[in-house]
Amino acid sequence: MSFQIRRMQMSAPGFEAEMRQLNQWQASQQESVEQQVRQIIEDVRQHGDAALLRLTAQWDRLNVVNAADLELPRPLWQEALATLPAAGVDALRRSAARIRTYHQQQLQYSWKIDEESFEEEDKVSWLGQQIRPLQRAGIYVPGGKAAYPSSVLMNAVPARVAGVHEIIMVVPTPDGIINPWVLAAAEIAGVDRLFRIGGAQAIAALAYGTATVPPVDKIVGPGNSYVATAKRQVFGQVGIDMIAGPSEVVVLADDSAPAEWLAMDLFSQAEHDELAQAILLSSDLSVLDRVDAAIKQLLPGMQRRSIIEAALRQRGALILVENQEQALQLINRLAPEHLQLACRQAEQLLDQIQHAGAIFLGIHTPEALGDYCAGPNHVLPTSGTARYSSPLGVYDFQKRSSLIALDKTSASDLAHIASVLARAEGLEAHARSAEYRILK
Repeated sequence: MSFQIRRMQMSAPGFEAEMRQLNQWQASQQESVEQQVRQIIEDVRQHGDAALLRLTAQWDRLNVVNAADLELPRPLWQEALATLPAAGVDALRRSAARIRTYHQQQLQYSWKIDEESFEEEDKVSWLGQQIRPLQRAGIYVPGGKAAYPSSVLMNAVPARVAGVHEIIMVVPTPDGIINPWVLAAAEIAGVDRLFRIGGAQAIAALAYGTATVPPVDKIVGPGNSYVATAKRQVFGQVGIDMIAGPSEVVVLADDSAPAEWLAMDLFSQAEHDELAQAILLSSDLSVLDRVDAAIKQLLPGMQRRSIIEAALRQRGALILVENQEQALQLINRLAPEHLQLACRQAEQLLDQIQHAGAIFLGIHTPEALGDYCAGPNHVLPTSGTARYSSPLGVYDFQKRSSLIALDKTSASDLAHIASVLARAEGLEAHARSAEYRILK
C-alpha cells in the first residue's frame, strides 16, 4: 500500500478535532523523561566529572577514563578545518559571514537621556541603560541522528557579535565519532572551548559546572526531549533561550510554485525528526492534488525516507482552505516556526501575518536556505510560541542595566512623589528614605 499524507479541508466538520490531533506531539513518556532528567541533573550536581564520565558511557557509548579527555582541543578543530574540501570551507565561511552581517544589525547600545526630557530644567541628572554582553554562554549542538555544523554557526556567531567573553560548546559524539564539519564550524565561528558531551548531563554540566566544565550564564541551542526538559529544569540557575519542540513548517502555496518544489520543501522539514511537522495550505485543490502526487513520486528515492514518511504520516497535512483570508487565520493560529509564502505577491501578505518565527517570501525562498546561509537565525520558537517569543539573536547574549543619576534638586522633586506613593503602599521606610532627600 502506497503512503498517503493526510488530506484536510478547513471548512469541513471535524476539522478542529483533527487539527488538535495533528498538533499533539508530546511523547506519552514525558513524565518518565522528566524523572530521568531530574535524576541526571542531580547526579551531575553531586558527583561532577565522575557522573559525566559514567553518563557519557551509558548514553553515548563513549568510554573516557579522564574527564579532561571530554574536551576536544583547538588543534583538532583546526585539523578538521584543514582537511575539509575547499568547497566545504568556503560554504561554512560564506554562511558565517552572512549570519554575522545580519546579526550585527541587532546590536544594542548603551544610552542616556537627561532630565530635560522630563520637563526639568537642570541637565545634571540623567537616566540611561547600560548594555553588557554575557560573560560566558553555553551552546548545545545536537549530534545524535545527524551532525549540525549549521547550528554551531547559528548559535556561536551571534554570541560572538554580542561580545560574549567566553563561548563553551557541547556536542554529543555517540560511539566516539567526531564530525569534522562540526569542529570546523566551531573554529570558524569563534568558539572558545568544546566538550564532547550531550543530553541532559551536558545541560547540567553547563548549568552547575564541574571540575572540568565551567558553569555558564545562559544555555542556548536545540536538542531532543531530554535536552529540552533539562533546560526547563535548570532555568533559574542559568538563563535559557527557549524550550524548543519538534521542527515545523507551514507552506501557503498557489499554482505559481512547481509541485516538486513544494513536496521537497515539506520533505526538508520532515527529515529532521519523526515528530517534525510539515503542512501545506492552498485554496486551489489542483495544487494539493499535484503536491500529493509529487510526494508519492519523490518519497521512495529519499535517503531519509523512513523518517520523512513517519513525520508526514503523524503530523503532516495538505489542507484545503476556502480563500487567502482563511489561510491567514489558520497561520496566525498555528504561529509556525517556519512560514513559507510560496505564492504571488507574498510581500503583500506580511502585514496580516501576526505570528511566525521566520517568514520566507516567494517560491525562490525555501526554508532550507534559511537553515544554512540566508543570514537570519535558524533557532526559532516552535509549538505556537512564536505568539510571544522570537528567533535567537544578539539580544539573547546581551543584558541591560538601568542607570539613574540624580542631583539634589531632582532628588528632592522626585522624593515628594515617591513619599506619597510609598505611604499609599504602607511602606514607611521607603517614604522616609525619599523624604530625607527633600530640600528644606
